[in-house]
Amino acid sequence: MTPPPLFTKTLTHAGMWSGVVSRGKTLKLTDLEGGANVGMLLYNADLPVERYNLPDTLKGQHIFHLRAPYCLHSDMGRILASILSDSAGWHDTVCGCSDSKLVSQKYGPKDYQTARNAFHRNAHDCFLIELAKWGLGKRDLVPNLNLFSKVVADEAGRLTFVPGHSQAGGTIELRFEMDTLVVLNTCQHPLDPDTDYHPRQVQLEVFPSAGPVPEADPCRNSRPENLRAFRNTEDYCALRA
Repeated sequence: MTPPPLFTKTLTHAGMWSGVVSRGKTLKLTDLEGGANVGMLLYNADLPVERYNLPDTLKGQHIFHLRAPYCLHSDMGRILASILSDSAGWHDTVCGCSDSKLVSQKYGPKDYQTARNAFHRNAHDCFLIELAKWGLGKRDLVPNLNLFSKVVADEAGRLTFVPGHSQAGGTIELRFEMDTLVVLNTCQHPLDPDTDYHPRQVQLEVFPSAGPVPEADPCRNSRPENLRAFRNTEDYCALRA
């Protein structure tokens, strides 16, 4: 029986959120409408100079996109989070995030002074707003994840966004292997061809720890590099306990 969540929040209108999720807890994200995109950044909550590392995550697992049971590696050879389950089966790792210029060109200018709460947000600024709450800034921005979004490459390396990839009710569950600062926003994917400004609603829930990760855990054993990184993580956490 699944325990009730410790924390629940619904992000609307390019919503932003950041918080520390401690080791062992699970973050569940649900695409409430279909077509959602969740931009994500991850940092060691105790030492933010350690953060999610795109190259190590991809090369260590021989992948281009993320899905269960893959892991999110830090730049210090440790695991920040593991993907326990996901319905989409493909989450973009390489396309970055929107900025104010892109959003203005694609959807038209609409600032707070003229549109109030219906103004157009962009992911770059949303990340910076949330990072500032934790004493972080532009120099701490790294390549982000785009959960629920699928982007494919052709033989020439051209990237194409796949519309309608995530369905309403789709989920992804992330188990955190370290105390982790999680930074999120629900701005549309930078390659989304939709000309309407329509960030989708996403629900986030945090569930309590289910206990130590077993030796036979699928995420732990999905790649040899994951096994090594799990051992590094366990040593790090044992010394800090």
